[in-house]
Formats: sequence, C-alpha cells, structure tokens
Amino acid sequence: MAKVESFTLDHTKVKAPYVRLITVENGPKGDAISNYDLRLVQPNTNAIPTAGLHTIEHLLAGLLRDRLDGVIDCSPFGCRTGFHLITWGEHSTTEVAKALKSSLEEIRDTIEWKDVQGTDKYSCGNFRDHSLFSAKEWCKTILDQGISDEPFERHVI
Repeated sequence: MAKVESFTLDHTKVKAPYVRLITVENGPKGDAISNYDLRLVQPNTNAIPTAGLHTIEHLLAGLLRDRLDGVIDCSPFGCRTGFHLITWGEHSTTEVAKALKSSLEEIRDTIEWKDVQGTDKYSCGNFRDHSLFSAKEWCKTILDQGISDEPFERHVI
C-alpha cells in the first residue's frame, strides 16, 4: 500500500491552528495541484463535533473560493480536527492562512442560517446534522488562538 504523507506526520509535534502545505502534485500536462492541511484544533486533544464541522465545511466551500483562486475542494478530516484544501497551482501558506482567517471571521461575525448552502434533503446527504451555533463558537475559539502559517511553531498571521 502506498504511504500517505498525512499519516507520516507526527501529530504530537504540531501546534494547531495552522496551515501546512502537504504536497504539490504535477499532472502529465504540467498542471500543479496543491493539498493543504487546514488544522483547526490540536490533534488528539480536541475534535470539532460533526454538526459544527459540517456547517463550517459548507461555508468554507464558498468562502475560500471567494478568497483564493483555483480552489477545487475543501473536505473535513475524519478525525474532525480540520480540513484538506485542494487547489490548482500553489499558494503560500501565509496566503491560505489569511484566507482561512478571513473566512472564519465571516462565519463568526456575519453569517446567518440563510447564508449556509446545502442544508436541505435535496442538496446535502446528511442535512439534519448542521449547527451554525456550534460553527460560530468553534470559529471564535480557533480565532482566539490565532492561525499560524507554520505547523511546528506558532507564527500567527
């Protein structure tokens, strides 16, 4: 079985919240696709409950696209500590951290339920499992700690 970089990361040494470039893959035509670790809470110490994480996911899907060129997908980690962000091309971790910070601030400060996309049975596979209240509370907690553009030392942007 192929080694997966994310599973070789020493999760006891990282200092969340942070943005980390996991890898840049180049396709056969030279296209670059980047994978970022958007770690919101400290691994093995905390986890965002599914309803709040699900709502953050739906919001980041649009908010990050508004702030960064080339966003392909933003998907939650199964461990519920953050997200994979997949983009065309490569952005600096500082640029991604600023986009993430701004998105979380918008969730915390201005988003209302009517702004959350994909919250009915036609547009979401588990539409009952959302919580804007939880999403806002987690965004506040994460932002209070600051987002770092380095995974192993705190370099808050």
